[in-house]
Amino acid sequence: NEEENVDKFYKEIKNTIGKIGISFELIFCLDPSDDNTEKIIKDICLKDESVSLIKMSRKFGQAACTIAGIENSVGNYCIVIDADFQDPVDLIPDLYSKIKTNDYDVINAKRNKREGLNNFYKIFSSIGYKILNSFSDVKIPENVGDFRIFNRKIANHIISLTESHNFLRGLISFVGFKQGEISFTRPERKLGKTKYSTIFGSLKIAFNGFIGYSNFFLTLLFYVGIALLIIAIIIFLVISYDVLISETKAYPIGVPSIIFAVIFLGAINIISVGILGLYIARIYDEVRSRPKYIVDEKINIKK
Repeated sequence: NEEENVDKFYKEIKNTIGKIGISFELIFCLDPSDDNTEKIIKDICLKDESVSLIKMSRKFGQAACTIAGIENSVGNYCIVIDADFQDPVDLIPDLYSKIKTNDYDVINAKRNKREGLNNFYKIFSSIGYKILNSFSDVKIPENVGDFRIFNRKIANHIISLTESHNFLRGLISFVGFKQGEISFTRPERKLGKTKYSTIFGSLKIAFNGFIGYSNFFLTLLFYVGIALLIIAIIIFLVISYDVLISETKAYPIGVPSIIFAVIFLGAINIISVGILGLYIARIYDEVRSRPKYIVDEKINIKK
């Protein structure tokens, strides 16, 4: 649903890369839309063979669409970019120049500032990345989204990975090789409405990163269990001393304390089972080996 952006985006891409003087292909990866996005892209494809379309059979999400674009690309370099202009098109020449003139395999576009973003989200995001990188062998750079350029070697390694949950920034970090970065200020969306939920979308990305690239939740459960065991022993000793030895009887064992203990431990058990369920569900998804996406239609695809 980006009918207000796609034609302007195409023209700006065409103009920007045209100034570099290289041949290129522009692949739009599209979940089914409720507006005229598909029609506009098809019209562009009819008049310009360098523009391609991959339309999904249903909504598979941005991550799957991104992988589809990479898998169907043929260029020596690949750029992943959103069509809402929050990833600045005019940064492409700098990304291309840096990866061409330096010994890099990946150049990440790092957001040094995000206009229109509240401080709560910034703090939440920063804490999430720090926790993730503390518990993961794969270090995912902070304030870096999917906007980046990488060479064919990186693209081929990403394509070779068979996991069904495609977290591109995690996959890029997992693949490794020499990576650099360029900083930019991420602007606010100018046209159209965002389809991304700041809260739930961020939580989904966070869970994907934590479950797919670290054992944070499992480690946390272990330490929570140890802490509860220590607290339980302390409470047992204090109450036992008060009941059996002390004359003050300050800690009578009553119904309120029992109810609290049952609810508290029950909540911990439910949370623990839920976290284990997330990991088991991830294993189940991988064992089924279902396709990452299903394509309904392709136009002008070279591969």
